[in-house]
Amino acid sequence: MVGVVVPLEEKMPNSGVEGLVALVAADMERVNQTILSRTGSDVTLIPEVANHLISSGGKRLRPMLTLATAALCGYKGEGHVKLAASVEFMHTATLLHDDVVDQSDMRRGKLAARMLWGNEASVLVGDFLLGQAFKMMVEVGSLACLDILSSAAAIIAEGEVMQLSAAKDTATTEDAYLAVIRAKTAALFAAASEVGPILADRPREFAAACRSYGTNLGVAFQLIDDALDYGGTSAKLGKNVGDDFREGKITLPVVLAFRRGTEAEREFWRRTLEKGEIGDGDLEQALATMRRHRALEDTVERARHYGAMARDALEIFPASPAKQALLDVVDFCISRAH
Repeated sequence: MVGVVVPLEEKMPNSGVEGLVALVAADMERVNQTILSRTGSDVTLIPEVANHLISSGGKRLRPMLTLATAALCGYKGEGHVKLAASVEFMHTATLLHDDVVDQSDMRRGKLAARMLWGNEASVLVGDFLLGQAFKMMVEVGSLACLDILSSAAAIIAEGEVMQLSAAKDTATTEDAYLAVIRAKTAALFAAASEVGPILADRPREFAAACRSYGTNLGVAFQLIDDALDYGGTSAKLGKNVGDDFREGKITLPVVLAFRRGTEAEREFWRRTLEKGEIGDGDLEQALATMRRHRALEDTVERARHYGAMARDALEIFPASPAKQALLDVVDFCISRAH
């Protein structure tokens, strides 16, 4: 059993997001109904694969951001429900595709869809969900929202390719890594947060504020995930601790440990991550090297910095339950590492 590096308190799964969950509960019920109805298909494999992942207990944080920012901006229509469902479909599609690219065995504590139905089915069902997402965006009838979400889809794909290009490259810089997660993770957080004020027809500065909030929250969220992969628990992650290491992923804790390490330590990272020569005790050695160079603590510290920027972005909005719920989400994302 690998020792915990980043201390973790036992928290309720929704600790810090109760306000958001309560705020959007009624709308989220409609989003979930929409998701279920839109995964229906005469091709039985499609609902089987889609529902395996959709019903596996994800936080649904991204669609909740769409609903909450719409509430923050006083939106009174119906379009936010379909856009929130579109956001969740986009996210689910990227997870299905990611697991194939990364050859992951686990997702949210269960066998990845590709392990049950194969890589081909996972990719094709992901494509189906993307198609359904765009169909719902068109139904909402907002060209601006369609532009934001379709642009995010392209940026996410670019991020995936950037990550593929940087895979196993220990020379990756912190700037290069942040560019990947801005595209791969933060772009969908940003788009999910921006469409609320656009639907509500609020002035541009409010849409920009929500986009900034989502971008910085997304970066913070991913950095905490990176730290948890080395210092968390399987139950908390929904995948195995050390998966990033075994898959040769270059994440921020690795970038920091590599940069700060001795030549012998750098050779260890080259052997394990670039060449994939991982033996018994190597994960423990990776953890010890990260501990020596404060790589995990500093990754969490970087996340706190982005969290602070997310909070500041919302300061132009007056106090409201929606604003407070969105601020609490920042604390929730960061507190997963404590």
